Amino acid sequence: MNKDILLGRIEDHSAKIGIIGLGYVGLPLAVEFAKAGFSVVGYDVSERVVNLLNKGESHIQDVPSAEISRLVKSGKFIASTDEMSLADVDAISIAVPTPLSKTRDPDMSFVLSAGETIRKVAHKGLLVVLESTTYPGTTRELLQPTMEALGLRVGEDVFLAFSPERVDPGNPVYHTKNTPKVVGGITAACSDVAAALYESCIDTVVRVSSTETAELVKLLENTFRSVNIGLANEMAIMCDKLGVDVWEVIDAAATKPFGYMKFTPGPGIGGHCIPLDPHYLAWKMRTLNYKTRFIDLASEINSQMPAYVVEKVAHALNEDRKPVNGSRILVVGVAYKKNIDDVRESPALDVIHLLEQQGAEVSFHDPFIAQLREEEGHLRAGVGLTDEALERADCVVIVTDHSELDYQRLVDHASLIVDSRNATSKSIRTKARIVGMTNSRAQAGIATV
Repeated sequence: MNKDILLGRIEDHSAKIGIIGLGYVGLPLAVEFAKAGFSVVGYDVSERVVNLLNKGESHIQDVPSAEISRLVKSGKFIASTDEMSLADVDAISIAVPTPLSKTRDPDMSFVLSAGETIRKVAHKGLLVVLESTTYPGTTRELLQPTMEALGLRVGEDVFLAFSPERVDPGNPVYHTKNTPKVVGGITAACSDVAAALYESCIDTVVRVSSTETAELVKLLENTFRSVNIGLANEMAIMCDKLGVDVWEVIDAAATKPFGYMKFTPGPGIGGHCIPLDPHYLAWKMRTLNYKTRFIDLASEINSQMPAYVVEKVAHALNEDRKPVNGSRILVVGVAYKKNIDDVRESPALDVIHLLEQQGAEVSFHDPFIAQLREEEGHLRAGVGLTDEALERADCVVIVTDHSELDYQRLVDHASLIVDSRNATSKSIRTKARIVGMTNSRAQAGIATV
């Protein structure tokens, strides 16, 4: 009976939806539910975020403030710091962070906190879906006991599922609505209800047989990326030693119409997903006495790439008879990937830290990021990308290749560029000496080290 009532409320869009966590995952999801006609309440512990949203202002680059303003004014969306605002909702999606500890063990404190919030508001006929990336077994091991401790039978009184977030910040093509949504429930009834909810606002829903399957889907997706990026990064190191241009090798390999997918090297990997997600799986498998060799090796290679870039800077400066100590270095791009304002786990932060450890005077420019918050809480302000700033720098290091940057201008005014993204490949060489990821013999004739 609870299932039929809830399915009916979902079908006629009279169901009220709650979202726990209004960040990069939760806010876009809340917007899609509200646009589909549901009443949505978003719960977040940040008063700043809640106040901004209720004023119609977005704190997420991919969600326009105009959209938030329209939904708030229509009454379809409201944000709150009061967990009891979730007391009368029919479904709750959990979209909270799942970071790693310093020992690379999953930190489940935010999920457990969300579970405690749900415990206070749970009732018969409630659907709960965990979206936060985590290790296989989390939904069943951490959330199901919370429900059952209240005397609620999962699959009959309440419904519990996992649906991994697939947010790709800054992607101009794929967003929450048109990215297929994987859903797996504790029981078939749980899957039925969760799938029906997401089908109401997402173009494609993919059902799988269990929460563990759904949890593992997300880990496979990002482990696949981590391992293949690690291969591309190791290929760059090998090409460097062989005197071959890694970008030429990759571009030529990409002409094969089958059996190959293009991945490119860089200064490391960033964001909340790729650097972290594989370690949830590695941790889980360690509890089962199994060593995840591909995951560990890819992590080892990818994590050494910032140091590899810094080594390139040191060698390039040495060619100019300059030490790193005391050199003025301008880092261009500090977001973890192009065309976004997100610095989570960005390799640029490691590059800056390593250069400063060696005594360099480091400044940065990023068109999307005006300042960086240091670990001590201090703010580091960016600098303008002026001709003077480029000419003053002993070395310009391109870490993030934002599309709006004028790379020809960098080449025209900088004396030395270390380009970790091949961003200057189409520039006409003028003043700058350009150092790429590899010491290519093919490039030696065009003043490129």
